[in-house]
Amino acid sequence: MDFTTSDDRQMLAEALRRLLADTWDPETRATAAYTTPYHLPTAWKALAEMGVLAAMVDEDHGGFGGTGLDLLAIFTEVGRATCPEPLLATLLALRLLSSVDAGDDLETVMAGTRAVVAFAEPDDPDAVHDLATTAHGGGGGWRVTGRKSVVHGGPGADLLVVTAMADDVMVLLAVDPSDAAMHDYGLIDGGGASEVVLEDTPARLLGTDVGGALDAALDAGRVALCAEAVGAMDRLVDMTTDHLGARKQFGRPLASFQALQHRVVDLSLEREQARSITIRAAADLDTPAGPRSVALAKHLVGQCARKVAEESIQLHGGIGMTWEYPGAHVAKRLVMLDAQLGDSDHQVQRVVAMDAADA
Repeated sequence: MDFTTSDDRQMLAEALRRLLADTWDPETRATAAYTTPYHLPTAWKALAEMGVLAAMVDEDHGGFGGTGLDLLAIFTEVGRATCPEPLLATLLALRLLSSVDAGDDLETVMAGTRAVVAFAEPDDPDAVHDLATTAHGGGGGWRVTGRKSVVHGGPGADLLVVTAMADDVMVLLAVDPSDAAMHDYGLIDGGGASEVVLEDTPARLLGTDVGGALDAALDAGRVALCAEAVGAMDRLVDMTTDHLGARKQFGRPLASFQALQHRVVDLSLEREQARSITIRAAADLDTPAGPRSVALAKHLVGQCARKVAEESIQLHGGIGMTWEYPGAHVAKRLVMLDAQLGDSDHQVQRVVAMDAADA
C-alpha cells in the first residue's frame, strides 16, 4: 500500500493545521467548546472559505475531494487540534445530500450552511434502520413525527437532515430547526448535541429508500473518527514525551528511566497500529471491501485510543487530570471517540454479521 500523501492533500492539511492552531488554542477551547453554541462561528466561516467542506464532497457533486484519503487528511488535523467544530456532523449531511442529488442544499452546505443529520433514536442509537420516527406526505407537503437523540452539532444548526419511515421505506427529509423542539446541551468532551422532538413537523422530501446511503455516510464518518483519533494520539504522545523529558525525579529526567521509556514506546506502537489500519480503511472506503475494513478500523482504533489516553494520564501524574492542562482534554476526546457511530463492541458485531452473510 502506498502511504504517501498527494501534494494537494498535504497542502490542505498544512493550511488546516495553521488555521486550527491559530483559532483553537487551549484557552479558547476550554471555554468555547463548553458554552453555547459549543463552537466558534468565525472559525466555521473560515473553514468554509478555505474549502474544507468542499473537500469532503466528490467532484461529480461540485466538490474537489470526497475520498477516504481526503477525509484522512482533514480529520487527522482536526484531531491534532482537538477541534470541536461540527465537521463530522456536516460530513454526514454532505454525504447524504450527495446521495440524493440535493443540488441546492448541497451547495449551501459546502458554502457554510450548518447541516446536521438526525438519525439515532433513544431506544437503540445503533439500530439506525429500526426507526420509530414516521413520515407521511400528501398534497399539503410532508410531515414527520418522532424523536432523535444525540444529534451532534445540533445547537445553532441551520438545517436538519432527518431519517424516517414512510410505508416501510426509509426516507430522507429536510426540516427547519425552528419548526422542531431542539433541546441543546454540551458534551463531556466539548462540542454540542441536541435531542430533537418532532410532532407532525413540516418537512421537505429529499429522497426515498436511503438505507444504503445512510450506511455509506456512517462509514465515511467512522473513517473520519479514526483519523481524528490518530491526530489526537499524535499530539498526546508528543505531549507525554515532552513532559517526561522536562519533569525530574531523583535529580534525573523521568525520560531517563528505562521502564518509562518502554511505556512510551508502547504508546507509539498503539498509535502506529491505529494509523496503519485507518489508512487502509480510508483507501477502501466506497469500495466493496469498505464496510469490513471500516468496522475493523473503528474497533482497533477505539481500543488504541483508550489505551493511549489512560496511559498518558498515568505517565503525567496528577496534572494529566486537571482542567488547565490541554492533555486532559485530548485524553477525554480520545475516550469519547470510541462511543461515536458505534463503539468497539458494536463494530465486532458488524464484522460477525458480515461474515455470517458471506458464509
